[in-house]
Amino acid sequence: MTDARKDAAEALALHALGWMVGNAPVLEAFLGATGAAPDDLRARAADAGFLSSVLDFLLTDDAWVVAFCDDMGLRYEEPMQAAVVLGGARHRHWT
Repeated sequence: MTDARKDAAEALALHALGWMVGNAPVLEAFLGATGAAPDDLRARAADAGFLSSVLDFLLTDDAWVVAFCDDMGLRYEEPMQAAVVLGGARHRHWT
């Protein structure tokens, strides 16, 4: 994996985190599911593992993916592609 691909995936995950912060119901669900506190968001925003968890969470709801991508002008597959880059093999399709 190239550094540019990882950087792009992390940037997309940061955008997803920012989008979640602006969407209270999604943010509350994320905080509840992960056990993170609001103060953790800024402190962990540079942590690739945390950013991977942001994308993993976003990908649990198709409506969130569609809304995020529509708001950001992204293709619907881009969050999953970024999650694969950040998460490695655990996101590869089994077929």
